[in-house]
Amino acid sequence: MIQLFNQSWEKAALLSRVGQMEQLAGIRLVEAIEGKARGCRLLDVWTGSGLRFQIDADRALDLSFCEFQGLPLAWRSPAGEVHPAFYEPEGFGWLRSFAGGLLTTCGLDQFGVPSEDEGISFGLHGRISNTPAESLSQRSYWDGETYRLEISAVIRQAALFRENLVLLRKITTSLGASRIQIEDVVTNEGFEETPHMILYHFNLGFPLVSEHSHLKLTSQETLPRDEEALGGLAQWDRFQPPTPGYREQVFIHRPIPDPSGKTTVEFHNPGLGVCVRWQYPAASLPYLMEWKMMGMGAYVVGIEPANCNGLGGRAATREKRALPLLQPGESRTYQIDFEVMRTGETMEARA
Repeated sequence: MIQLFNQSWEKAALLSRVGQMEQLAGIRLVEAIEGKARGCRLLDVWTGSGLRFQIDADRALDLSFCEFQGLPLAWRSPAGEVHPAFYEPEGFGWLRSFAGGLLTTCGLDQFGVPSEDEGISFGLHGRISNTPAESLSQRSYWDGETYRLEISAVIRQAALFRENLVLLRKITTSLGASRIQIEDVVTNEGFEETPHMILYHFNLGFPLVSEHSHLKLTSQETLPRDEEALGGLAQWDRFQPPTPGYREQVFIHRPIPDPSGKTTVEFHNPGLGVCVRWQYPAASLPYLMEWKMMGMGAYVVGIEPANCNGLGGRAATREKRALPLLQPGESRTYQIDFEVMRTGETMEARA
């Protein structure tokens, strides 16, 4: 049975009421035609529950726009949607094509601050989010009584005499769902051992982010990145109104998994009666970085599962002997479920 429009439906009953399934849920491939986004292939996805999001096929199948029942969930950078042709790989040039959006993938062999490792320079957060997808596939189909929406593609990060890393990404949801499932497989298709760092940079914005919001997770350890974060350590899970002159605070968490081995992270806004939740296997993503930026315009909270504590960049991670490595032919799998939920009455209703 499909939960839709406040009741349960069988497949046959739904099909008798629509001319085609896109009336309720679907995927539409479009192309941006102006500005710095021109040429980007974008997939609009809607599920019928009020969940609607956009996938950028020219940016590693990252998730840009996202809303739930008219409520914006993702923070958007001043840079806006940017075609990867404008990518600046050196230093902090990554920020000029950082659109924000619900998810920006960082990696595949570097994330964190720019660094130089073994004579090679690496820019902020790596290259993968500025790499177009190939072998793009989209499917909308019935699987028994479930109507599934599925997008997949291959994203290759490679160079002669360097890494040859391939990301196979699949994003799925379904009719009536308020959940997005991300499944990634990263494979070293080269013939030498290769560093592999990956971080999932989820970006939440107003109105979900407000002084009423709070972050919920169970952690065995929470460390401040620097002195600025140390000063805000006692309030890592609470948030403020936009603040002039605010300097970003970053916290490094080691979440405690549940008995099944999964990490659960929740971001609540009781004023809106909305919660977003992430669930993923802790073994593959043992760290969670929290980016708390309460500035004017730069008003965003980053929830960032990662496979290592690599915010200092690749060289520093190697020095700590914490740099993940992929052997020739070896693969790593990552799975993240992102879900939006209503949490009952709002603060306004209780008042």
